[in-house]
Amino acid sequence: MLAASSGQMAGLCFPRRAPSPLLLSRRRLIPRRPAAAQLPRARGATPRCAAAASPPPSSADSTLEHPLRRKCSPLLESVLLPGGSDLTVHEWKAVPDIWRTAAEKYPDLVAVIDPYHEPPTEWTYTQLEQEILDFSQGLRAIGVAPDEKLALFADNSCRWLAADQGIMATGAINVVRGTRSSDEELFQIYTHSQSIALVVDSPQFFNRLAESFLSRINPRFIVLLWGDKSCINSLAMKDIPLYGYKDVTELGRESHKALFLSDQQGQQDVYETISPDDVATLIYTSGTSGTPKGVMLTHRNLLHQINNLWDIVPAEPGDRFLSMLPPWHAYERACEYFIFTYGIQQVYTTVKYLKEDLQRYQPQYIISVPLVYETLYSSIHRQISSSSAARKVIALSLIKISLLYMEAKKIYEGTVLSNNPVAPSFIVYMVKWLWARFVAAILWPLHNLAKILVYKKIHSAIGISKAGISGGGSLPMHVDKFFEAIGIKVQNGYGLTETSPVVAARRPFCNVLGTVGHPIKLTEIKVFDIETGEALPDGSKGIVKIKGPQVMKGYYKNPSATNEALGQDGWFNTGDIGWIVPHHAVGPSRKCGGMLVLEGRAKDTIVLSTGENVEPAEIEEAAGRSNLINQIVVIGQDQRRLGAIIVPNNDEVLAEAKRKSILDEDGELAKDKVMNMLYDELRTWTANCSFRIGPIMIVDEPFTIDNGLMTPTMKIRRDKVTEKYEREMEALFK
Repeated sequence: MLAASSGQMAGLCFPRRAPSPLLLSRRRLIPRRPAAAQLPRARGATPRCAAAASPPPSSADSTLEHPLRRKCSPLLESVLLPGGSDLTVHEWKAVPDIWRTAAEKYPDLVAVIDPYHEPPTEWTYTQLEQEILDFSQGLRAIGVAPDEKLALFADNSCRWLAADQGIMATGAINVVRGTRSSDEELFQIYTHSQSIALVVDSPQFFNRLAESFLSRINPRFIVLLWGDKSCINSLAMKDIPLYGYKDVTELGRESHKALFLSDQQGQQDVYETISPDDVATLIYTSGTSGTPKGVMLTHRNLLHQINNLWDIVPAEPGDRFLSMLPPWHAYERACEYFIFTYGIQQVYTTVKYLKEDLQRYQPQYIISVPLVYETLYSSIHRQISSSSAARKVIALSLIKISLLYMEAKKIYEGTVLSNNPVAPSFIVYMVKWLWARFVAAILWPLHNLAKILVYKKIHSAIGISKAGISGGGSLPMHVDKFFEAIGIKVQNGYGLTETSPVVAARRPFCNVLGTVGHPIKLTEIKVFDIETGEALPDGSKGIVKIKGPQVMKGYYKNPSATNEALGQDGWFNTGDIGWIVPHHAVGPSRKCGGMLVLEGRAKDTIVLSTGENVEPAEIEEAAGRSNLINQIVVIGQDQRRLGAIIVPNNDEVLAEAKRKSILDEDGELAKDKVMNMLYDELRTWTANCSFRIGPIMIVDEPFTIDNGLMTPTMKIRRDKVTEKYEREMEALFK
């Protein structure tokens, strides 16, 4: 490898800080690729798959007399370019360029820790850059050409990152998805994207796909990121070349050696540079409603995120992040790329090990979706409830005091939300300001006592010493307020796959609850009237639209959807309903001006037969605060009233029934009694909502990713839920 960090490659060593004078002086030209039969064999390939080390060459390779078309990341692999590169370490033209800079700045810092794969892995920044470069060159040796698409169907791991960036560094486009998607969805993504090869997570996942998926496609080759190739279903392979992760990286190292030697013999094929406007990845939308669409994100789109997220997350070298989201999701992905440019340490975890790893690694940051914070919130309350009666009363009382203290602080600090464009009376505000100061002064000693007696233990259990970053969905207000009260900062952000994804987020120094913060740099946000399409003044509710460098290139092979989303004016229609906080020089909302507040999805709006419009998110969030309700979906389109489909929290329902002594003689709980308990909970928790719930239906099967009722990013698929229970709800309404 010619632009490698220090490391051994097939007997040759090219250190990062002291490159070979010969490499620096020679013309940086590449050789013609050897014919397929001359490629080194993938280690461990079976004789049946002898072609596994020598796949059929692509059509571009059929005539070796012509130079091969190659692309590379201009800074990462500058040594491959004719005359080198005049870019500095801070000029990034393609996403993989960031690894050259990171390896230069933080060569010996640990970049990734992956404890739950075999083998457990720990890479420094130098080693991570080396893995990416080897994987990239290995793909070139196999025959991957620029702009070809490779399906990367795998879960979060260090090898996922190396494969993702290795694919990008070749100028190819990765098409990403996780293992929990259905076989049919993966098949549709593979075929619609016109992928030419498949990179998969493990033998277990491969075997799952073997019959339903592989029999219908004809991949040029398959790469296995983890596990032993001997564990795969060999009957499904036919004559498809199969590589392990190590096979590809070793091919890369051997190819670099061959590249170096043949270049001394004068064989020359010139590399082109990847353009910032080249498509870097295809990400298919989660499909909360309708068919998933392939979002084309360019290197420029993603570099905008990398260059501008520090205002939200001021990471420092050595900070530790805990990573658990699907890596293909735009939110996790952009944040990962960004944090690695600041020398952080990323630890890969899973939902199963999250609680344990929070204590073990004590991360400064965790980047996750609202469901994770809701789970932590519920876990903390369960622990408090299981304490002795005295401790429980003290803890809950102190939490309530802290909540009141925070409400008073917001008034005099100017962080109270208001959509009123008219500034409040100065005299009225001063009275409120003085009263808030008085209340805060009284509550302050008790709030500090709570820090010592209660919150200190919670902090020790959770870690997250700097901030939790929440995105990918709506963060319930009661969860937001709770973490603020106990002193754990949770910064809520907003974005979509189509916007790479972040368009707005709350800053550490101005973390206003109920908002998603100010737009990030170079981003414009406007609110438009749903019916007329006219721009609305601050404080008015309408459709949120976005302009900025992070807005996608378009939907792959779907010009009509692209035109509908972007429009002729170039404003991307998010489909979300929201409003922008008016600017006030004085008053309780003086620091909130320009922040975005979201109120739901336009497509989720329920239109009752009375003509009234209902945003279900408000009701669902309120009802979700009940310990008895695990999941809820509000429905009622074209009805006179609202209904709900509820998955109860059975353990809590049973415990509540015992407290109320309403269990049957055999210890069971009749369904009508469960129904009455849930109605009571709905009346209690939705009392302040504009609309009430009428008929409800109780279902035992939770909405999960596996049954298709939740997206891989843990958002309920409203259309799928209502479709599944359509007949039952129709009968219930009648």
